Amino acid sequence: MKYQVFGILWTVFNLALMLVMGIVGIYLLWLVIKALRVYINSHEVREEKKATRKSLAEALRENRVRCKMTQEFVSETIGVSRQAVSKWENGTSDPNTSNLIALAKLYGISAEALLKSVEHSAGTAKPNEGSEKTV
Repeated sequence: MKYQVFGILWTVFNLALMLVMGIVGIYLLWLVIKALRVYINSHEVREEKKATRKSLAEALRENRVRCKMTQEFVSETIGVSRQAVSKWENGTSDPNTSNLIALAKLYGISAEALLKSVEHSAGTAKPNEGSEKTV
């Protein structure tokens, strides 16, 4: 009799555990589907980011060539590898904020001017563009 009660409790425990695992599995599946929907709907954002990255790469390369500097000289001056400068100019990675500021100083322009040239070449509107001025 004692073992029968234990067997029944063990069976109930296993059923409850399987129910909880099933609920957790369904919840995880729901989260994956939700994440995939967000990813699928973010195509425009990803394309815009890709264009911006390409534009930043072009701006960095144009400024380096304008200043008649080599990638090796730029890398030694700001303290990074030549491969890092190459990746920035190819658009496969972006410089961090401190490196971007160092690049702007090296090229003789402000970081703000460098980023504004990227923003406008990426096709985004200026802050007040398209809105009417009110008095």
